[in-house]
Amino acid sequence: MFLAFQVATVMLSAIAMSLAVAHALELPGKMRLDKETYLSVQTIYYPGFTFGGFSEGLAMLATLVLLLMTPTSVIRFWLTLIAVGGFIGMQVVYWAVTHPVNKFWLKNKQLSGAGKQFFASDPLRRGEAGDEGHETWQELRDRWEYSHVARAILALVALIALVIAVAL
Repeated sequence: MFLAFQVATVMLSAIAMSLAVAHALELPGKMRLDKETYLSVQTIYYPGFTFGGFSEGLAMLATLVLLLMTPTSVIRFWLTLIAVGGFIGMQVVYWAVTHPVNKFWLKNKQLSGAGKQFFASDPLRRGEAGDEGHETWQELRDRWEYSHVARAILALVALIALVIAVAL
């Protein structure tokens, strides 16, 4: 049963990492887009990536459970702790940097259901990016794009640490 839980945790982590890496790999092409095209393309992600985003929270929780089940005297504990840290880091970057920009991109879009509630949430009380009016769309784009590069790096570190921990 423990092995099945480890495999499920790795799979959730791989899904979380793949979504973050997908965004990071788009960066070179998206940086060449003009404002109108970028804003049109940007909002196509939210339906699918919102559902896929659940894998991040589940991966973080499952990895935390693995950590709690691992003796502190073995290297697997420290590798699993690194993985937990990577997933927590992904969440910090998302809520502090990415989410306020998402709210800005979606402010004129009609959302419903869970998507509407999710993008209306503001747990860090950061407000919506661009509220002060001094950020250009390019600055908001850069914040969004580079935050996903940071998240991809954190996800890769987490997945690699977790896979090594499980393999030991």
